[in-house]
Order: sequence, then structure tokens, then C-alpha cells
Amino acid sequence: MSDPTIDAARDILGESLDELSRAVAGCSADELNRRPMGDDTNPLAVIVAHAVHSTRSWLSLATQSPPPERDRPAEFRVVADDPDSFVSWLDGISAECRALLDGGVVYDPGVTATPTWTTDVPHEPVTAAWALLHALEHLGEHVGHAQLTRQAL
Repeated sequence: MSDPTIDAARDILGESLDELSRAVAGCSADELNRRPMGDDTNPLAVIVAHAVHSTRSWLSLATQSPPPERDRPAEFRVVADDPDSFVSWLDGISAECRALLDGGVVYDPGVTATPTWTTDVPHEPVTAAWALLHALEHLGEHVGHAQLTRQAL
């Protein structure tokens, strides 16, 4: 029997990842790397890279899956030199995110774990439920950023 929470999360995740793909579709390298709203904003490539790396990490925590290697500060230095390679990379990491919620996913909302991908601040343990909801809300926030950035381009 499927878990209705995971089913709903899978749908929301899929819609959000599809929106990120649409945001970068057809962009040149210049467009992926431009800061159309000034130096205080992130380029589309950075927004997308951070969004999917974060999502994969939080979903791994939520599903008790091995955490991926992650260099969070490097996500904010991403430069997309080749749009086709960037889209291919996005497709691959999106598939990894989707796979975390497919099939026989282990989801016990009350299990706790501690995020380990940032070392600059101590992290408190969170429940799998919190990690799942945070993964989706954080991704949704960055989908909005990506859509606005694409419009500004």
C-alpha cells in the first residue's frame, strides 16, 4: 500500500523539478550566468544548482537514504559554461531526487536525523517529516526565484 504523504510529495516534487527545467530550457550560457537584477542576486545556474542539491540532501535525510556528497558553498559559485551539459546535469540530479521518493521508499515521519552538509553552524536533529516538508518548501521557494529570474532575462 502506498503512503499518501509520499504520493503527494512525489507529485509536488515532480511539478517543481519540471518548473526548474522549464526555467533553464533554451537559455544560453550568458543567460544562465547573468545576474539580471544586480550583483546582490544569484544567476539562474546558481539558483537551480543550490535548489536541487539542497532538495536531494533533505530528501535523503527524510527517507533515511545515504546522504550525497555536498559542498554547499560551491553551489553559489556555479558557472554554466555549456547549456546542454547544464541541462543534462539537471536532468540527472532531478532523477536522483525523484528516485528518493519512488518505489519502496523508507519513510517513518518520526525518525530523527541530523543534517551534516554544513559545518559552519551546529545543526539540531530534525524529524523525517520536517526534512520532507522542508525539502519541498525550500525547492518551491527557489522555483519562484528561478521563474522570476528567467522572466527578467
